Amino acid sequence: MQAIDALRSDLAGLAARDRLRSLSPRTGIDFSSNDYLALARSPRLATAAQAALARGVPTGSGGSRLLRGNDAEHELLETEAATFFGSEAALFFSSGFAANATILSTLPQRGDLILHDALIHASAHEGMRLARAPARGVPHNDVQGFTDAIRDWRRSGGMGTPWIAVESLYSMDGDRAPLAELTALAEAEDAVLIVDEAHATGVFGDRGQGLSLPGPRRIAIHTCGKAMGVEGALVTLPRVMRDFIVNRGRGFIYSTAPSPLIAALVRESLRILSDEPERRAALHGLIAAAGAELARLGIAPTGSQIVPVILGEDARAMAVAAQIQAAGFDVRGIRPPTVPAGTARLRLSLTLNVTMTDIDALTGALNEAMA
Repeated sequence: MQAIDALRSDLAGLAARDRLRSLSPRTGIDFSSNDYLALARSPRLATAAQAALARGVPTGSGGSRLLRGNDAEHELLETEAATFFGSEAALFFSSGFAANATILSTLPQRGDLILHDALIHASAHEGMRLARAPARGVPHNDVQGFTDAIRDWRRSGGMGTPWIAVESLYSMDGDRAPLAELTALAEAEDAVLIVDEAHATGVFGDRGQGLSLPGPRRIAIHTCGKAMGVEGALVTLPRVMRDFIVNRGRGFIYSTAPSPLIAALVRESLRILSDEPERRAALHGLIAAAGAELARLGIAPTGSQIVPVILGEDARAMAVAAQIQAAGFDVRGIRPPTVPAGTARLRLSLTLNVTMTDIDALTGALNEAMA
């Protein structure tokens, strides 16, 4: 069949460029997950699941939120999340991908302009592909680039709203967006700032609220499947934008609602973030100690739990990853198109699932593999 042959040809091309992906089981010491606070196996979340089931919370929603799928647990979660993150309103999605794609395909209107950081996540690109407004990329973390793009657009007749889409903490580089400057730009240019907090929620902020500040010109996406240890995503935003998504967001309207049981667990996870600041303190201690250790190998610390080891060529990145995996460490090679061409890398993820002894051993394995 012609279609099957085309698929085989595409896969063969990926393999020839060392970019063929496959699923593999978990094995080795965890230096690749996003379970930053080690909540995925938290006894407290397990107990919360048992308690929710005992009080009759259903495992499935049975329909979209606008039909019979809307559950009290969804509404309680959204109310509590709005309070926790200091937002006017919140909306719960089944995943960060669904949240990003729905926001960007729904809220910007014809006559508006979407500007995005060059390294923004694939889910944002999916939303922009479906958006009514045109989208333009801006060099990574370049505030002046955003400023110039908005002003050039205005000079050429642009009359609508600029939408600025960034990540607060970039998932493959571990660096932060200049949020204070971007917030000021949004205020000055009557723009809306969309901040994907996926890798900052739970890790940064006084109670794990992330790196951005709430406000009438800000939307934030807080992924629940990383530091929060569950799944789904909470979008915090002005109430009128929430109501617009409920009425116009196809990714929300025509999707089965997330499990009410998961909503109950996310509520508990928010409480853990408030109740157990020692988890964040321990992680930041680990980040500092690991940064000093890895710097001895010439690996620059990022100040965050994500540390890239740039190796350049796809084949080399995968070969080094395989050698480190063979030594007992779950470290993954990352290749284009996830990262720019020529920047294939190892992505080291620091979580409370490891100890400083594990980090010392990993450093030795890295030193040998990269020699």
